[in-house]
Amino acid sequence: MGQKVPGGIKTIDMRDPAFSPLTLELQALSHTKPSRLDLLLDMPPASLDTQIQHSWNNDDRSLNVFVKDDNKLVFHRHPVAQSTDAIRGHVGYTRGLHVWEINWAMRQRGTHAVVGVATSDAPLHSVGYTALVGSNSESWGWDLCRSKLYHDGKNLPGKTYPAFLEPDDTFIIPDSLLVVLDMDEGTLGYIVDGHYLGVAFRGLKGKKLHPIVSAVWGHCEIRIRYINGLDPEPLSLMDLCRRSVRVALGRDRLNEIHRLPLPASLKNYLLYQ
Repeated sequence: MGQKVPGGIKTIDMRDPAFSPLTLELQALSHTKPSRLDLLLDMPPASLDTQIQHSWNNDDRSLNVFVKDDNKLVFHRHPVAQSTDAIRGHVGYTRGLHVWEINWAMRQRGTHAVVGVATSDAPLHSVGYTALVGSNSESWGWDLCRSKLYHDGKNLPGKTYPAFLEPDDTFIIPDSLLVVLDMDEGTLGYIVDGHYLGVAFRGLKGKKLHPIVSAVWGHCEIRIRYINGLDPEPLSLMDLCRRSVRVALGRDRLNEIHRLPLPASLKNYLLYQ
């Protein structure tokens, strides 16, 4: 499927109709996603104040990057040659389900662009160009340029991700993607173009993990936007009923909730107001 590019590598773009047969592969992967992920994504996004609380930590970074004064969700990397630089998020997660968006322009990724999670002990700088996130046992990352997963990369080879790719395939990842961290199950996964790509890493339960990226492109700017989180406690009956009504209506008809024969207070509840 698809066209070959120099070097015999096949480039896969899920937005290309030529790759529609892979839809079945993606549907199979959707069964592995955290059970409450759909509920979290159906909720209104976190407020700007909450997003800033979960954004990049200017005190926990390589000296070659800095968080922008006019946008606390974005960091900028200086054009330093032969250097790989990383930054962690403010919050380390130990429980609950958490989703955040990474916006990283394709043209600003260079040779190594890795998105994942890390403990507070993971290194934030390396000489040369490398997949820094995932290079040792303290971090887990997806290299967007190679479609490879890395953890303890100095001792273990990278694994192809998503799982349906052939070893030499390259998966085109658009400017934005979602990171899905389930600390209750101990898993990390990713969403691209609305498709859950499956569990990338397991065995994370019991750790304290921060969002992290490592970059090599000079003047690249990468934004993090915390979408929302869910605590591990069971959902209330009211939450489950709201979810059932919203699913029955479908995303395209949520604007018709006001027409339902219900009291105004219930309509507002269904709309998260």
